[in-house]
Amino acid sequence: MMALPAFAAEYGEPDITPQTTMGEIRSNPSILGAGVWTYSKEQNLPGTEDWCNDQTLEKYVSSYVAQDCADGLNLLIRNYNAGVQITYKLYSEQEIAEDSSRNNVEFYYYPASTPDAKYALVLSGNILNRTAELKECISTAYQLHQKGYAVFVMRYRAYPDNDNNGPVEDIARAVKYITGHAQQFGVQTESYALIGYSSGGHLAGLFASDALGYKNYGLPKPGAVILAYPIVQFAEITPIYRVGTDPFVCGRFYYEYSLADLITEDYPPVYFWYGRDDLTLNLLCWPLQGPALSKALAAHGVPYKEVVYDHAAHGISLGRGTAADGWLDEAAAFWEEQTK
Repeated sequence: MMALPAFAAEYGEPDITPQTTMGEIRSNPSILGAGVWTYSKEQNLPGTEDWCNDQTLEKYVSSYVAQDCADGLNLLIRNYNAGVQITYKLYSEQEIAEDSSRNNVEFYYYPASTPDAKYALVLSGNILNRTAELKECISTAYQLHQKGYAVFVMRYRAYPDNDNNGPVEDIARAVKYITGHAQQFGVQTESYALIGYSSGGHLAGLFASDALGYKNYGLPKPGAVILAYPIVQFAEITPIYRVGTDPFVCGRFYYEYSLADLITEDYPPVYFWYGRDDLTLNLLCWPLQGPALSKALAAHGVPYKEVVYDHAAHGISLGRGTAADGWLDEAAAFWEEQTK
């Protein structure tokens, strides 16, 4: 902060707490300048721009993760104030002109403290057009930064812009960009981790597969796949996705695949966890979710660790104060062990 130039008044203070309102966060000059998306509950809903401005950050993201999210936002502000570019668009102006939905695709960069670091690409879950970059990803970015990693928080296309396998293409774009600019970002191109929550876990898992993932784009294999309460397949709601997203179009799309069916012998090592009382996974047919993934990984000899908690609800992210509290420490240790 002491090195800021004379126009430092254009910068915001890294003083966000769980009780800071969303309106205050969104008006922080450094949050505005960094270009970070803070409207995950209001995405693509006209007239809702001020809907949650009176909510505290804790109310917006939940008490399970509020302090971690505040810490992540403050780290982002400090990085921006120090001259770090935070937001990177992943499609060119011409590509966006051809398909305006690509304008939403970007990542937010959290540099590591030391060069040549491993990196993680973090994907939130989504319910239709409602996403969780703040709740799940920025909180995770802060904790991974504390462990010495570089982190890229992904914003991929969600409904109604997720047609034609767009989200998988978005992940490929992110990994390609990071790989091509590894020296600029100070990261290793190999041994990276894909971290996905809920439906973001489904996407991360698909990208790690031979059928839909990194090999099809000529990209490095992930060093580890880390999944929190992942949706392995969408079960009975798959036809609804098809009708609402890709009607009258031939072909098979990402949401029609079970991740368990795409596991092969050379699939990357996997750490995943979920709760037995996870209502979402139970509604999507429990045997087709974590149990199916565990069976497939074991059948193909893929190194993995499955953690099943008796009480861990869907969408709790880092799960502070729950049975899942501390899972990210264990997952990072697994990642290190598999890539040492």
